Amino acid sequence: MRHDTLLPAYEVYALRYAAHDRPRRDNFIAGSDPHDAAMPMDYFVWVIRGQGAVWLVDTGFNAEMAQRRARQFLRCPIASLAGLGIAPGDIGHVIVTHLHYDHAGNLDLLPKARIHIQQRELHYATGCQMCKPLFRAAFAVEDVIEVVKGVYADRVSFCHGDTRIAPGIETALIGGHTDGLQVVRVHTQRGWVVLASDASHYYENMDAEMPYPIVFHVGDMVAGWDKVRALADSAQHVVPGHDPDVLRRYPAPAGLPADLVGEVVSLHEAPVR
Repeated sequence: MRHDTLLPAYEVYALRYAAHDRPRRDNFIAGSDPHDAAMPMDYFVWVIRGQGAVWLVDTGFNAEMAQRRARQFLRCPIASLAGLGIAPGDIGHVIVTHLHYDHAGNLDLLPKARIHIQQRELHYATGCQMCKPLFRAAFAVEDVIEVVKGVYADRVSFCHGDTRIAPGIETALIGGHTDGLQVVRVHTQRGWVVLASDASHYYENMDAEMPYPIVFHVGDMVAGWDKVRALADSAQHVVPGHDPDVLRRYPAPAGLPADLVGEVVSLHEAPVR
């Protein structure tokens, strides 16, 4: 464990805000039987708290987008942060791992937060690849426009490859799923935790090295798994972006309101299984 006592040890939480029932075959590029089992997907945002500040990693989507995409909307991810004692105005920084609709909505609810995103991701989301429905299908143009508006309002800090956001909080360029996907590395009481976002939707994508089907560059996605492993203190320190098992592996923080019990877990604490 590469725990550095000179760095802050942050609290890190995963909060589920939506879900989607889907068959297993939809979560891997190849190798699944058409009659295989269900493999549902959860949608999360992540909170980093410490040193008197709050960082939000990704911002989810809203009820209108859930209806448009036929997803089960459980709660507004921004409003639900109140269960952790966090008001929207407390969030000084948002780290956007990539600009797909389920990671970059609701930015209008955080008008004062600084946005951290890979420059390469915004270039991808506004460039020639978006002329192809294959690549733009998972983007929502209104979310991309919101980030562009943030650029003109001096609210965006661009990451150029691997970037230190604050002491003990770093982003790392992975690509693969999108051209500018980044993961977030956070120093906690149990060491370095990596919020993998869609570098690995499920534990199994990375563990079995079976890529998720929505992908810009398969080679970058596969190479990214090795980079994620190197950034984390162990496999137990990697948190995938959409796996329902995250809620079963980690303990819940104390004092949650009833509607968030079973929906929020503490990633800075050791897995319970």
